[in-house]
Amino acid sequence: MFDVIVIGSGMSGGMAAKELCERGLKTLVIERGRKLEHGGSYTDWMQPWDLPTAGLVPEEEIASDYKIQSQCYAMNTATQQYWVKDSEHPYSTPDDKPFLWIRGYHLGGRSIMWGRQSYRLSPMDFEANAKDGHGSDWPIRYGDIAPWYDHVERFVGVAGSKEGLAQLPDGQFLPEFALNDAEKMFKQAVETKFPGRKVIPGRAANLSKATPEHEALGRTSCQNRSLCERGCSYGAYYSSLSGSLPAAERTGNLTIVTDAIVHSIIRDPKTGKATGVRVVDTNSKQGRTYEAKAIFCCASAIATAQILLNSKSEADPHGLANGSGMVGRNLMDHIAGLAVVGTMDGPNTYYKGRRPTGLYIPRYRNVSEPGDFVRGYGFQGGVSRTGWRANATGAPGIGKALKERTRRVGPWMAAIVGFGEMLPNPQNRVTLHPSRTDKWGMPIVHIDCELGENEKKMAKQIVADGQAMVEAAGGKVLYASEEPGSLGLGIHEMGTACMGKDPKTSVLNKYNQAHEVPNLFITDGAAMASSGCQNPSLTYMALSARAAHHAAEFLRAGKI
Repeated sequence: MFDVIVIGSGMSGGMAAKELCERGLKTLVIERGRKLEHGGSYTDWMQPWDLPTAGLVPEEEIASDYKIQSQCYAMNTATQQYWVKDSEHPYSTPDDKPFLWIRGYHLGGRSIMWGRQSYRLSPMDFEANAKDGHGSDWPIRYGDIAPWYDHVERFVGVAGSKEGLAQLPDGQFLPEFALNDAEKMFKQAVETKFPGRKVIPGRAANLSKATPEHEALGRTSCQNRSLCERGCSYGAYYSSLSGSLPAAERTGNLTIVTDAIVHSIIRDPKTGKATGVRVVDTNSKQGRTYEAKAIFCCASAIATAQILLNSKSEADPHGLANGSGMVGRNLMDHIAGLAVVGTMDGPNTYYKGRRPTGLYIPRYRNVSEPGDFVRGYGFQGGVSRTGWRANATGAPGIGKALKERTRRVGPWMAAIVGFGEMLPNPQNRVTLHPSRTDKWGMPIVHIDCELGENEKKMAKQIVADGQAMVEAAGGKVLYASEEPGSLGLGIHEMGTACMGKDPKTSVLNKYNQAHEVPNLFITDGAAMASSGCQNPSLTYMALSARAAHHAAEFLRAGKI
């Protein structure tokens, strides 16, 4: 028997495992996908001429296996190995409500391919549900999680600038990746034209300057290659494979099992506690059971809901920890895909390298500027100069004419993309399909989720604001999105087992502990009571570290 089982090895699972192992607990991490080796499994060494089919996944492969995954910006032949085959991992949605579930099943999960934008939620985010009445009131406030943000940022390594903004708290930062000259012009124009708005360097989990703590794990400073989604052999960006799992392994308390799909969690009806998990071997399809004193479910929001709903028994006819009926409900993703692109007259200057981040415009609606909706949004993007690639491929030609064209630097291009908050809504939910199963015999999930009127109003304002800011910087808008991208493309799904004060309207308490199952903790996106508009992975990791601390204390005290 183990002290703790952690289901999932990605952002939250890796961090939970590290913290539990460092507290002396024998910890088993179960990953449904294959094993990856840090460095050895990556493709960041490939040159453009090494990429099959020039990096483009063949259309016939997309049609047969990757219709959904191929819609992620980061998928190409160098990263194809990281994305699941849709044909092998089906799920269902209503015909009129598409949800694009982007997934990676392997050791390290989506921490291998994430965009690394790392922002704290603010005091106003933790208070929002209570103030406007949407969703369950968070059982914690910013002050409860702030020390854990500090703890995680130091370990992960987040590059950023301190700005003193109430809606976007500062953290424990490495030096920021500075804005380029055109972005500084954009910043000055936007901040002058729109008082209350700020343009700051994007905060990214890339080591602008590695510390001795990072180097002790074999990580080193960022090389500014911007090949991050292929995996980074330098360990310059944070992933479970480069950070939390090696840290857990060096304690001697970690065991990892890959190729094992968690079917369900076992609960003893007499004690009310979870006793272990049932898994199905990915390859042999044979079942087996692992036992532990406590369980952390970190499989990602939709998969966690699937596991809980599938953990039915006579004592739990509606699934585990689901007396409230809230498991699977309040599915959220960020409103995404709202882009504005334009040309800009910038300085005749140059920059070197490809930064792993760009600029960020923190939320200002319903902070310093009112909106006819609740909550708010931020923008991510950058201003870059088109160069030899565009000039070389933009027109036919060979020889001298081609060479001369590639020496010319092109215009500055500004591109900003809005990310808006989606309200918790119990009608947006994940359920188990009543009749369809996957090839391992598990019920597939059915996802029923759509944007509400608040999100639709917000989306229109995001595009209008984006256009106004590009034009304020002297830009000419070439493209502006008319509608948000399909839900799921934000790749920030959350909310299906939310935290809350009331067991009747929530699944987890202030320690990420199931109200009904005291030794079950859920610390992935499922735990989120609201989404904020900031990228959520940093919050998942902070919640995971905090919950692991309390779980260890509870185990020592014999409380669970």
